[in-house]
Amino acid sequence: MPVPAPPLAALPAMPLEQLRLPADLSGAEGSNRARGGTPQIAARDDVAAVAAWLARYAGTPATLQSYRREAERLLLWAVMQHGKPLSSLTHEDLLLYERFLADPQPAARWVMASRKKLARGAPAWRPFAGPLSPASVRHALVIINALFAWLVEAGYLAGNPLSLARRRRGHAQPRITRYLSHELWQAVKDTIEDMPRQSERERLHAARCRWLLTVLYLGGLRAAEVAGAGMGAFFSRRDASGVERWWLEVTGKGSKTRLVPASDELMAELARYRRAHGLPAAPLPGEDRPLVLPVIGQARAPRPLSRGALHLVLKEVFALAAERLRARGPQWESRAELLASASAHWLRHTAGSHMTDSQVDLRFVRDNLGHASIATTSGYLHSEDDARHQATGAAHRIGWRERDTPAEPDC
Repeated sequence: MPVPAPPLAALPAMPLEQLRLPADLSGAEGSNRARGGTPQIAARDDVAAVAAWLARYAGTPATLQSYRREAERLLLWAVMQHGKPLSSLTHEDLLLYERFLADPQPAARWVMASRKKLARGAPAWRPFAGPLSPASVRHALVIINALFAWLVEAGYLAGNPLSLARRRRGHAQPRITRYLSHELWQAVKDTIEDMPRQSERERLHAARCRWLLTVLYLGGLRAAEVAGAGMGAFFSRRDASGVERWWLEVTGKGSKTRLVPASDELMAELARYRRAHGLPAAPLPGEDRPLVLPVIGQARAPRPLSRGALHLVLKEVFALAAERLRARGPQWESRAELLASASAHWLRHTAGSHMTDSQVDLRFVRDNLGHASIATTSGYLHSEDDARHQATGAAHRIGWRERDTPAEPDC
């Protein structure tokens, strides 16, 4: 006689591919399932529905990894800890889940004990590395909201339980906030210019940091686009007046290819970086050498750095720059904290913001960054907001007449 499987509530959290759901938790009869109409996907249960949503991002590995992580966490929590299928979750359930993300308990069940990244099939694998910060919780809910909205559109769910919490009035594009001001960007550049260069390793590491920050900032690139490009992605062609102009061809989200202007400054920095590695100043057509080279283990065909490795390099630079700010005094602490939290994508936002500050045509910024809509690019118009703030404060005043504070009455 077969031994019955232990209840899900008694098991540690496991990857979705290892999960075997009983019929009452599969979502086949979820209370929020759409009834009637013609569904647009073939999924009959929640796991298959989530897989159909994720399949849309197969061409963008970084997005797929991020979206799978959040969908998996939600589904595992729903069935293993909350005892409900994903397609039965209500608005109130998701308020509980939001609190869970900030403190996933019991930790032994949900949080990896090892700092080392484990394979998904490892017995000690868990879906969390630790509690999520408020910003990470918000980001997770944005992704989950997109999942629910798509499942409603696909005719799988009757409604989006997050829409009550996340509905926005109007259609205004929110301003981009995760970017570096010109002051903080200068602090980052100063940090790189003052990096030690005594040993060969230090020299090459400093050169790599300078080049990585340069190409991300001047190109407005994503880290994944840098990791996936080779030196041969640079090419030159003459314009109608005979001027030779260099371009960088990158493949971005959705496997879309775009051409990024490679300015004279960017090409000079590329030449500087290549010379640091004993290479000719200009890349050869079709050269497959990676855009960012490893510091050690140089070979004729070095392997490109992963997106994760590039992030680690940047986090080191931001942490060093933050420490330099803290050394200036307590008044710099808040700016140091902001800088320490920066990531590669902040540099993309910084590039877009600084381009608009410099009055680069918004259409050009859109095309440089590979935005589908100029509405997205308009989120970088911080200077326009600042000017509006200054003009309003200077001209729109209430003008109360100043009086001395009345004395307190005798008691």
